[in-house]
Amino acid sequence: MSALATALAAARLTGGLVEKNRFELPGDAAAARDSQEQAALLLGPPSEAWKVGSTSPQARAALGTDGPGAARVPRRYRFASGETIGVFEAHDLAVEAEFALRLGRDIVCDGSPPRRDEVIAAIDAVLPSLEIVGCRIAGGLAGAGRLLVTADGGANVALATGTPVTAWRGFDLPAHPVRLIRNGTPVAEGTGERALGDPVAVVIWLLRDRGRLAAGEVVSTGTCTGLVPVGPGDTLTGDFGEIGSVEVGLRHAEPG
Repeated sequence: MSALATALAAARLTGGLVEKNRFELPGDAAAARDSQEQAALLLGPPSEAWKVGSTSPQARAALGTDGPGAARVPRRYRFASGETIGVFEAHDLAVEAEFALRLGRDIVCDGSPPRRDEVIAAIDAVLPSLEIVGCRIAGGLAGAGRLLVTADGGANVALATGTPVTAWRGFDLPAHPVRLIRNGTPVAEGTGERALGDPVAVVIWLLRDRGRLAAGEVVSTGTCTGLVPVGPGDTLTGDFGEIGSVEVGLRHAEPG
């Protein structure tokens, strides 16, 4: 277990921050993913959910990344609509409203590019979702860069989803409007087009990156609304119109 991975896991659990100059930082994508996976082992079992981030130009600019990245969401940070999430203010918190897509069957990428129609056929539901993002690296999210964001769990703090909609193919996800509401006031809006042009394209990207996705796994596809700063005491709603909504409250977390 690397010292960086241990420190990142501890910071996520306790609300601390990791000073970059105290650790050997990952020098390439493989080392960054290794740090992520080591830290995940210390955070407990994984959930069924993946977060994929930096799928919009705005998110890449904010985080200083040059392309998407993915991380499995630990079970302890996986929530349903209506729940309250404990967060640490020191972690430079923001919220994103995004589409999540659920796999109804296993799908494998054998080296050839995945066919879009095969991926669409494997997706059995769309879920409205809110991702709370943040950074355990001192200095915050701005300009953290791809390698550190990857090592730090993809900047995930928590993921919450609403009711799955199985009759999803009738919706034009790239054009579908999404609103983000904080404490009863609309604060941002956008469409699924922000996520690599189409949320389905994000599932294809993840399949190529990981090689296999399993039935029941959920892929959160990246922000439709940009990053909106949040903190303990906020109530957050993602309004996806006919697809439904997802709502969470934020509270001060207890270390541990």
